[in-house]
Amino acid sequence: MDVIDDDGNLFGTVNVVDALVVLVVLAVGVAGAAFVFADEPAPEPEPETDTTYATLDMGTQPAYIVDAINEGDTFSPDDTSSITITDVHLTPRDDGIGVTLRVELQGEANGDAISYADAPPRLGRTLAIETSQYEVSGQIRDTGDDDALAGDIQQVIVRDTLDAETATAVTPGDEIRLAGRTVATVEDVVTYATNNTDRTSVLVETNVSAHNENDQARFGGVPLQRGQPITLPADKYTIDGQIERVNGDLQLGGTSTREVTLRMTEVREDTAEAIEPGMTEGPTGDPVAEVTTVDTEPSLIIATGEDGSVNVVDHPINRDVTITADIQVRDTPTGVQFKGEPLRGGTTITLDLGTRVIEAEVVSVA
Repeated sequence: MDVIDDDGNLFGTVNVVDALVVLVVLAVGVAGAAFVFADEPAPEPEPETDTTYATLDMGTQPAYIVDAINEGDTFSPDDTSSITITDVHLTPRDDGIGVTLRVELQGEANGDAISYADAPPRLGRTLAIETSQYEVSGQIRDTGDDDALAGDIQQVIVRDTLDAETATAVTPGDEIRLAGRTVATVEDVVTYATNNTDRTSVLVETNVSAHNENDQARFGGVPLQRGQPITLPADKYTIDGQIERVNGDLQLGGTSTREVTLRMTEVREDTAEAIEPGMTEGPTGDPVAEVTTVDTEPSLIIATGEDGSVNVVDHPINRDVTITADIQVRDTPTGVQFKGEPLRGGTTITLDLGTRVIEAEVVSVA
């Protein structure tokens, strides 16, 4: 193909194919320049995030795991979600340590709620926390706006029966500590004899660090209610008893002395003869109980005579014993109590009289 300039002169000859290539290159260059100088699309906006707080029940964990769990520990399951521990609550539970956490959850805003790891933080949902030191998971028990676990110090009276030597180790001021945290403190202790000289009944007034769940104070995985089991592992002993009273102390009500009539039936003659007026339980100057009178008579049995007759006769060995004692009781709104138990006709009490420990039925309380 001939190429002529603007004056009509022959400029040269160009192959058609070469011309087409030149045109294509020019077109591509123009298009590339247009692409380079075109406006770049705006980046997508970052998703809006929000926070809420939740209570996680982590169940029972071994001590080495609990030692590593601390406020401030954080974990991000994805780019828009994170969980941060804001409060740690420990209690004795089963054979380990019960762990309850308050956590801050950050996630993508979804109306009035958030989406944490692609789902709302519903009650009962299981969440995991993974750090370089531990990996644990627990269920959501509560949600709200507070970063700390709701709860306070609750006073409970706990009853247990310990061997006599261990009972002497229970002392006011003893602390129950788990993973370096104090979770309960012994405030007062009262010990009583049982019908087994090797065992001692113990009432322990204790302040425990409880947390509230569904408007119910809890400790050790159970509600703080009368009759619930509770474990208090101190350094030198473990109280493993039942709650007798909540938010009450051992000094509830004033003390007084009542004359109480007691009855023992079909006891051996040597035991009956060993019980004498003047015997006491407790210090001589301020006894818990003092025997004032003792009346002993043979127990009665029904015997059949040789002629077939039925007779009521004295037992050759066993005796019935009636005891009058002055007993120190505590007056409460529900009646008098002795050794933390109601004292009324038909109940049975135990007295440690030094040389003898007796168990007798209450006949009457004056």
